[in-house]
Amino acid sequence: MLPKRRKKLIASMKQTLKDDKGIALFLVLWVLTLLMVIVGEFCYTMKTEINITRNFKENTEGYYIAMAGLNRTIAELIKSAYSPPKIDLYSAEEDEEEEIEWRANAAIPPIIFKGGEYKIEIENESGKINLNRASRDLLKMMLNSFDLDEEDKDSIADSILDWRDQDNLHRLNGAEDDYYLSLSEPYECKDGDFDTIEELLLVKGIIPEIFYGGLDGMITIYSDLEKININSASKKMLLSLPRMTDTSAQEIIDHRKEKKFESITELIDIIDPDTYTALSHYITLKTSPYYTVKSFGSMEGSKINRGIKALIRIDTTTKKGYRFVEWIDLAEDHLVF
Repeated sequence: MLPKRRKKLIASMKQTLKDDKGIALFLVLWVLTLLMVIVGEFCYTMKTEINITRNFKENTEGYYIAMAGLNRTIAELIKSAYSPPKIDLYSAEEDEEEEIEWRANAAIPPIIFKGGEYKIEIENESGKINLNRASRDLLKMMLNSFDLDEEDKDSIADSILDWRDQDNLHRLNGAEDDYYLSLSEPYECKDGDFDTIEELLLVKGIIPEIFYGGLDGMITIYSDLEKININSASKKMLLSLPRMTDTSAQEIIDHRKEKKFESITELIDIIDPDTYTALSHYITLKTSPYYTVKSFGSMEGSKINRGIKALIRIDTTTKKGYRFVEWIDLAEDHLVF
């Protein structure tokens, strides 16, 4: 009997050992799986941290490269204001680096700087319509590139004039306090100059679709001119001029990339005589001391671009020669590089 019991005991012990080995193997596999998950999560976290650090580094570098481009542009604009560019009568045939023209709407190439590059866009406010100075005809004309009927144009033009004049008498198609106070959210007509272009959104007839649909890039409060500088006007501004076609507007823009217009009569070589006669009363070559400068910076090989937009007044009578009127750090979706 004893040997038989011993055999059963031995068999039971062997079975127990087999079960323990299975459990141990399962535990080992489970621990290994857990370690793999922990290591994978650690690697992913480290990769994310590295990417965040690299993006922050390249973002910061791009921003300061953009600042360098802005400062370079200001220096060049001040230099031009103190000493206008001279006409070079000698044209060298040798392959020499072409001198950059730091002017509005010039095709300024990207400039290498400290392991990256910056790209500059310059606008002069003289290419826009001054809301505080423009005549009724000019205000109506700026609406030509929008899908509006004559009645709407008359209403908007008169309402702008009513907004900025100092009386409470509205024009035929305009609006004064009686209209604005009848709105669901009432307010009074300002009866004074516009302080910002966004203030135009308060005027009768100006809806966001019109304002942000291109009108915001055609108006200013920082130019004393009552005409439009043909060297500084945007394509949308050009298209609002009488009889202007898309082809003629593009030809003007292409001409400006190479050189600015030195005389209004140079337009005769680009547009037909009837169009020239129709728009000549609205254009000028005079510039404004106010410049809008956009500077975009990035490191070599980086996909991250940073941008700065600044409105600057160039004033050679001051100690610094300039002052900032407005400064905007551009969001990623506003970058064009």
